[in-house]
Amino acid sequence: MKRDDIPCHDHRCVDAAITGRRSVRAFLDTPVPLRLVQEILEVAGRAPSGTNTQPWQVVALTGQPKDELSRRILEAHDDPDLAATHREEYDYYPAEWVAPYIDRRRKVGWDLYGLLGIAKGDTARMHAQHGRNYRFFDAPVGLVFTIDRVMRQGSWLDYGMFLQNVMIAARARGLDTCPQAAFTRYHRIIADCLRLPPERMLVCGMALGYADPDAPENRLVSEREPASAFASFAGW
Repeated sequence: MKRDDIPCHDHRCVDAAITGRRSVRAFLDTPVPLRLVQEILEVAGRAPSGTNTQPWQVVALTGQPKDELSRRILEAHDDPDLAATHREEYDYYPAEWVAPYIDRRRKVGWDLYGLLGIAKGDTARMHAQHGRNYRFFDAPVGLVFTIDRVMRQGSWLDYGMFLQNVMIAARARGLDTCPQAAFTRYHRIIADCLRLPPERMLVCGMALGYADPDAPENRLVSEREPASAFASFAGW
């Protein structure tokens, strides 16, 4: 059957996958078959890109390769002197925070810590929780996304649509994800461990697997502004 012949026109299927997507931070150890990961990436690859450049490149990891990458990053993360020698290669967040963005950032952070019972000032548990990023929150699959350094801002916008497609395609198949900018700090370790060529730049990581329904952190559902708060309409 050709793509245009698919008889599903119920928007509720798509809406459910979009609105049901969450950043899951605790996963079951249930394996994800290779064919399913390939299928998700195949679907995600239909994302639009300027002049069909398709700037995305993905490394999918499970088992020993994923564990080795996590081990090497955590070795640096848990050593303050070593961690200080690493920094992000690009600015994901602003250098100076302003409202309302700082307020939303703080709220989701403290909502998460509240579910985990992490009190303000408990730097040891905060550090440990942040370190769970580098184990892909114990998900069975870790995805590492890179882009060619020659590509510019437009291609990064295209990349965002691809990443969204990955997450929605996963949700439609009963899987969950967590996109992770935390990996960008350790891009040199990742490049060395995965033997990435120098022309490839790390975009982010992503955990992929089946959510642990009993984990308290997975009860977090971040708030969203209604369309009336961020959109204006003319001509109706």
